[in-house]
Formats: sequence, C-alpha cells, structure tokens
Amino acid sequence: MTRTIIVGRRVLSGLAHDRRLLALSVVAPLVIIYLFKLFFDTMPPAFDAARYAVPIAAFLVHFLAFLLCAIILVQERTEGTLERMLINGYRRPEILGGYLLGYLGLATLQAVAAVTEVLILFNLSYTAATLIALFIVVWLLAIASVMLGIFISTFARNAAQVFPFIPLVIVPSVFLSGLLVDVSRLPEWAQLLGRLLPLYYANRVIQVLISHAGSLADRGGDVAVLVAYSLLLLAAASRTLAETE
Repeated sequence: MTRTIIVGRRVLSGLAHDRRLLALSVVAPLVIIYLFKLFFDTMPPAFDAARYAVPIAAFLVHFLAFLLCAIILVQERTEGTLERMLINGYRRPEILGGYLLGYLGLATLQAVAAVTEVLILFNLSYTAATLIALFIVVWLLAIASVMLGIFISTFARNAAQVFPFIPLVIVPSVFLSGLLVDVSRLPEWAQLLGRLLPLYYANRVIQVLISHAGSLADRGGDVAVLVAYSLLLLAAASRTLAETE
C-alpha cells in the first residue's frame, strides 16, 4: 500500500508541475459544456436540455480521463519509468493502483468542475442527496475511465498508437449508451454492444436521478456494474502489463 501511495504522489506531482496540461484538462470540458449550452438555446422551447446536460458532463469526464491516462501512461513506458519501477521491486498491482490514485485526483477535479458548471448554466436544481448521488456516479465513471485508459495503454508502444483506440471507445459510447437516443430503439446487436460500455450504466443511473424517478439505491445493480467494470479492467491491465514489459 505504501508503494501505491508513493506512485500516486509521483503522478500527482507530475500533473501539478505540468500546469498547461492541468489547466487544459479542466478548462476544456468547461468550454465544451458552454458550447453545448449555446446549441441547446437554439432548440425549441419543448426541448428538454436537462435530459442531456448532466450526461454530457459525465461523458466529457469519461472521455478526458480515458484519453489523458492512456497517453501519459504510454509516455511513461516509452521513457522507461515503468521499467525502472519494476526493476526497483514495485509490483504491477502497486504501480497500477498508484496511477489510479494519481489520475483519479485529476478526474475528480474535472467531475466537480463539469457538474458544477452544468448546474449553473442550465439552472438545474436538485436536492443535496441527488447532487451527492450524481457526483458519486460521475466519480465511479471516472474510475472506470481511468482503468480503461490504463488497459488500452498496454496495447500501445507510443502515444500515436493510442489514437486509433479513441473512436473505437468514444464513438460507441456516444451512440450506444443512451446518451443521445433511447437504446431500446436500437437494433438488438447495438443494445448488446452498448451494455459493454461503462457510460451505458452511468447514464441509466443519471437519468433516474435527474428525473426524480428513484435514488442511487434503486439503481444499485448499475452502480455495482460500474464498480465491477473497474475491477475487471484493473485485473486485465495488470495481466496485459505483465505481457508487454
């Protein structure tokens, strides 16, 4: 556990020193959310912007956490940082756990900033319990996104090789997770593919919360899947890391 914390601190220290990356990581989703607000303002009055606002914020956190983690971890491998840690006796679960702790700090900051901006821009009002539940869901999605980034990074030898994975992960998340359309209206194969995506389960919980149709406990199954998703990716990343070193 001590070594995991050491790795996590090193990752946080690296992010803190790269102020440009840190600023862009937080500012970029805020700018995109504002652009979505301008777009939604052009829609007819009957358009329910609240249906999309929080899920879009969750998607942006999902996308950036996945992308940044994957690219930076590949850079760490090409620079020999991972190899040095292994030589110094660090175990693979300790390394992966440390990276998870480090990048989760950034993902948490992104989640807080994005959800807060959505609430303000779209003038959304929820109870304290609902707000806490929404943050928990976005935070769990961020964990799954970080683990997905770590997993994908094990298949890339350099940062450029990460980019072909982006459309393979992000495009299905946009169209098959229920973010834009009701998944029940999609072909059966598309519904099955959508159930492989963490955003699918996060969006299901978010829709229940923002529509006041239930609580976090009512969607416990979806929350459990998000947690299981992260654990499975952690195990898979540990195994593939062993094969790529």
